[in-house]
Amino acid sequence: MNGYSIVIPTLVRPSLRACLGSLVRAWGPRPEEIVLVDDRPRGGPVVRVPGELACLVRVAASRGRGPAAARNLGWRRTSTPWVVFLDDDVVVEEDWYAALAADLKRADERVAGVQGLITVPPPEGRAPTDGERVTAGLARARWITADMAYRRTALVESGGFDERFPRAFREDADLALRLQADGWELALGERGTLHPARPARASASLRAQAGNADDALMRALHGRDWHHRAGEHVGRRPRHLAITGAGVLAADAALAGRRRLAGWAGLAALAGVGDFAAARILPGPRDVREMALMLGTSLLIPPAASWHWFGGLARSRAARPWPGQARALLLDRDGTLVHDVPYNGDPDLVEPLPGVREALDLARERGLRLGVVSNQSGLAAGRFSASDMAAVNRRVQELLGPFEVWKTCPHGPQEGCACRKPAPGLVVQAAAELGVSPAECVVVGDIGSDVQAAREAGARSVLVPTAQTRRQELRGARCAPDLMTAVRYALGEASGGRLWR
Repeated sequence: MNGYSIVIPTLVRPSLRACLGSLVRAWGPRPEEIVLVDDRPRGGPVVRVPGELACLVRVAASRGRGPAAARNLGWRRTSTPWVVFLDDDVVVEEDWYAALAADLKRADERVAGVQGLITVPPPEGRAPTDGERVTAGLARARWITADMAYRRTALVESGGFDERFPRAFREDADLALRLQADGWELALGERGTLHPARPARASASLRAQAGNADDALMRALHGRDWHHRAGEHVGRRPRHLAITGAGVLAADAALAGRRRLAGWAGLAALAGVGDFAAARILPGPRDVREMALMLGTSLLIPPAASWHWFGGLARSRAARPWPGQARALLLDRDGTLVHDVPYNGDPDLVEPLPGVREALDLARERGLRLGVVSNQSGLAAGRFSASDMAAVNRRVQELLGPFEVWKTCPHGPQEGCACRKPAPGLVVQAAAELGVSPAECVVVGDIGSDVQAAREAGARSVLVPTAQTRRQELRGARCAPDLMTAVRYALGEASGGRLWR
């Protein structure tokens, strides 16, 4: 069984009680922990947890930073190989734990995420409202975190959810597209989850138009065809833009005294609004209140959608892929910065690898903080002394420029220390000394233990293979042909290669 945790961002709505209650009733292998991320801007009453889950639940506060930031905070508080994200308004089926265990067992190493099957129950005895039909669309959506399990390695290497998306929905598609571009696969599982359509306020459809700004950011990050690749659709936005354009033209023409043009443009705008209202009213229910609401919001939605769309386009023109530039670059020494001379204690044998000085100079120029994280078991084996190692490190700095921190493990492979890579100790210590979190670091090395140490610490990594790099160490690693490419990845300017399979 793959160990997993559950992360639930929440505004502590009444639906949270039903969600947690369903987790109490479900049977099968339970999670190692459940992290509830309270995203209420100003906090509130203590989150109440069923007694049956009390030993599993931790509560963290994200203070209204939005669902993407809440999910990032949640998964970074866990340590399991898999993290399952649930919305706080879903209800899992009774066999959910067992079905989840089967979903994760079927996922091979290439699979970054496994989605649950979402069902939206229809209302009883009547046609669904416009808002309920929108919620019903979640059953057809891809990779939504209403119920989505992600491999921790994939979350670490991708930087998690893009926190520039302040609302739900598009941050899910963004993460999925980034993972697929890196060479990961996503799968559809067999576990079932219900997503009831909760009552919506009258203004919900109007407020939802703010999501057009998120679509503009998606377009800037993933290109015009992102909808097709994410299994989404453009919807009525082209019509909303046309209606708004016709309305603006009618107003301008009227002010200019061009009555005929104003009349035709006004009729076109009203026809578009009428068509939109009819599409929302005809499916029902056709009670007076619902019809009045559809008529009023159908008049307001096109200009609201257009406003948010163009505003989003303007704000996202210079957007770069998440997570952008790292704050620190942590590098292995032998085989990454200098030629690997086994158990080298002689500074005269230090020889930088081609292009390393130029790459490091660029990193310094662009504000990356630099550190070295290096296993030096030759110290424990008596192959060289501490003063010999210090002399070698000084020579490295003479040739390659200064590093702000040096972290070295002097232990042998059998000593079981917490610092020797692939353990995360060196990375964690170096990040702490630099005053950054591991998630803000990129670790660069030439062998698999460098990658594993980064992942265990929660840092991104790039493997720059050499003749000593074993083929199996390339699997699942982000690879670059040279240190310059790795630096540009840390600067947010290059992909750093792809995840090799």
